[in-house]
Amino acid sequence: MRILVTGGAGFIGANYIHYMLEKYEDVEIVNLDNLTYAGNLENLKEWEGDKRYKFIKGDICDENDVSRAMEGADVVAHFAAESHVDRSILGPAAFIETNIVGTQVLLDAALKANVKRFHHVSTDEVFGSLGPNEPKFNEDTPYDPRSPYSASKASSDHVVRAYHHTYGLPITISNCSNNYGPYQFPEKLIPLFVTNLVEGKKVPLYGDGMNIRDWLHVLDHAEAIDVIIRNGKEGETYCVGGNSEKTNKEITYKILEIMGKDEESIRQVEDRKGHDRRYAIDASKIKKELGWEPKYSFEDGLKETVEWFLNNKDWWQKIKSGDYQKYYEKQYGGKL
Repeated sequence: MRILVTGGAGFIGANYIHYMLEKYEDVEIVNLDNLTYAGNLENLKEWEGDKRYKFIKGDICDENDVSRAMEGADVVAHFAAESHVDRSILGPAAFIETNIVGTQVLLDAALKANVKRFHHVSTDEVFGSLGPNEPKFNEDTPYDPRSPYSASKASSDHVVRAYHHTYGLPITISNCSNNYGPYQFPEKLIPLFVTNLVEGKKVPLYGDGMNIRDWLHVLDHAEAIDVIIRNGKEGETYCVGGNSEKTNKEITYKILEIMGKDEESIRQVEDRKGHDRRYAIDASKIKKELGWEPKYSFEDGLKETVEWFLNNKDWWQKIKSGDYQKYYEKQYGGKL
C-alpha cells in the first residue's frame, strides 16, 4: 500500500508515519509537506534513506506539487492544515487558503488518481462549544464552529463529503479531540508549559483555567486512523476521543507536580477571544463498529510526554530558536 501523507512533517502526521512504518513492512509513505513553521523534518530523520519513505517538499494548494506526490498513491491520509487557533484569530487568510482550497486541490487530484481511500483528518472544534452538562459531541452533532480555524476545518469537512456524494470518491473523515505526545510543536499547551518551566519561565494560563478539553494521545490517534482507513465504511465519519476530559487548570497543576514546581510558576493571562468552554468526544461509534478504543490513560501519557520533552531538549530548543528550519537546507539543499 502506498500512502500519500500530507503534512507529514507536522506533529500528528509525523507520529502517524512513525506508527505505520514501525507496524507494517509492506507500506510505502510519500510525505508531502510545505515545511511551514510547524513542519520539522527532524521529526522523521530516522526514516531518511529507508526505501519505504519519500519526502516531497510541496504545497497542497499547488496542483503540480500535488499531482507529483499523488502518483501511484492507493490512499491519501490528509493531515496538512493550519491548526493554531490563536494564529487564526490574528490572520485568518492562511487558514482559508490551506484548509479549504488545499483540500479541494487534493480531492481533485485524488479523483484523477482513482485512489482507494481519501481520509480527511479533522477536529472536534467544528462542533462548537459545550456547556458543562451537555452531552458529548458525536457524529450527528450539528456543526457550530466559533473561530476562523474551526470554520475552515468545518468547511473542508463539507467539501470532502461533497466529493463523495457528487463524484463517488471513497472518503472517510475523523474528528478528533486535543492531541498530545512527542514531537508536538511548543506553541501548544502541554509542550509550551513543559519547555517554559525548563527555561525558568512561567506558564501562561488563559482566563480562569476552567476550559475543558478531551485529551487523546497522538499514537492512539494514529492507530485510530489506521483502523478507519483499513476497515471504516466509505462516506462515514468517526469521532476519535481519549475519554479524558480535563480543565486547563488541571493540566497545569499536573505538569507542575510532575516537574516539581508550584503555583508560583503560573502567570494568569487574558482569555482568548471567543474561547470555547468545553469540548468532549463520544467515541462509541468507532469502538462499536471498528473495535478501536484508546490505550493510553491520560496520567501515564502525560508523564511519558513530559519525560520525552525533558529528554529531547535539543529538539525543542532548535524550534524555539528557529534553528530547526535549517535542517531542510542541510539535508536536502533547499532553502526556507
